[in-house]
Amino acid sequence: MSVAKRDYYEVLSVSRDCDEQTLKSSYRKLALQYHPDRNPGNREAEEKFKEAAEAYSILSDPQKRAAYDRYGHQAVNGAAGGGFDESQFADFGDILGDLFGFGDIFGGGGRSRRTRQQRGEDLRYDLEISFEDVMRGMSADLQIPRMEPCSKCAGTGAEPNGGLVSCAACSGRGEILYQQGFLSIRKTCPTCSGRGKVIRQACSQCRGQGFSRVEKKLKVNIPPGVDNGTRLRLSGEGNPGPPGSQPGDLYVVIKVADHLVFERRESDLHCTLPINIAQAALGAEIEVQTFDGPQTIKIPEGTQSGAHFKLRNLGVPHVNSRARGDLYVHADVQVPKKLTREQRKLFEELRDVLPAENIPHEKSVFEKVRDFFG
Repeated sequence: MSVAKRDYYEVLSVSRDCDEQTLKSSYRKLALQYHPDRNPGNREAEEKFKEAAEAYSILSDPQKRAAYDRYGHQAVNGAAGGGFDESQFADFGDILGDLFGFGDIFGGGGRSRRTRQQRGEDLRYDLEISFEDVMRGMSADLQIPRMEPCSKCAGTGAEPNGGLVSCAACSGRGEILYQQGFLSIRKTCPTCSGRGKVIRQACSQCRGQGFSRVEKKLKVNIPPGVDNGTRLRLSGEGNPGPPGSQPGDLYVVIKVADHLVFERRESDLHCTLPINIAQAALGAEIEVQTFDGPQTIKIPEGTQSGAHFKLRNLGVPHVNSRARGDLYVHADVQVPKKLTREQRKLFEELRDVLPAENIPHEKSVFEKVRDFFG
């Protein structure tokens, strides 16, 4: 006598109009609650785990869910395979992996994957350059301390002839198969760390380490326009990884020294140009030094302190581009602190002939009220 199956929505404790995220969240909760590892020897928990997996395998597939909503279990008996869809085990890596430390989980004659080798360690090198180097670009020769595979054992850590043997714990596969209830679980072999081989006789040159510390000479090209914190990546120039894996990368991190005259703001440059009172009042042509050579700036009559003048395309180059920012020259009108007798006499004469409107005057409250009412 067959037992009638429970409604799949009832199994997962969700409503019939629930969304995908709610469905997955409920399934995750039940899978963790009834997993055989948490309930060893509990047949009822194992059956509930299977029941939840079967329900999720149908309801997580839009086409199967639509057929089930219309015709019930009869429409999906074949699709469910009398239990659950093995393709749903792909979700277990996300749902159960962190809790149980599973590698690959598969059912029946499912799939297996060899453990991927760990990549080598990335390295960082801090390089300080001048502001002039930023404007022009440069090449730098670096001395990078890093690890290199041992020349004798090629990084295996074992003597070349017979020092490396197949791992007995995993028979050279690099992973071990565990049976967890009705599940078959593959985990990285703890004895050989997934390499499939173990050292029987350590290399005499590197003492089994597989690596030696060296100073590697490298040349790096610094493009114009880099800034503080710019990272240049040299692929494959980091530390090597285990045999057969890719080495890490080298990241050159740029630090730019301050300039005595120019200040950088993104791609624009700013500097201050001191001018005297006569130049500000009468106007003048002044030559300023830039990274592109001397440039002449026309100071108009009546220039006030803080006025700025823009020189186009004389700023910082954009990285890997022909475009450049602008140079802003800020006028700073200088008032002399000490005057000669002749200079004082000239300023006194100037003071006497300047119009009275040029003398700052702040109206009192009574004057403002009087002006308002006429």
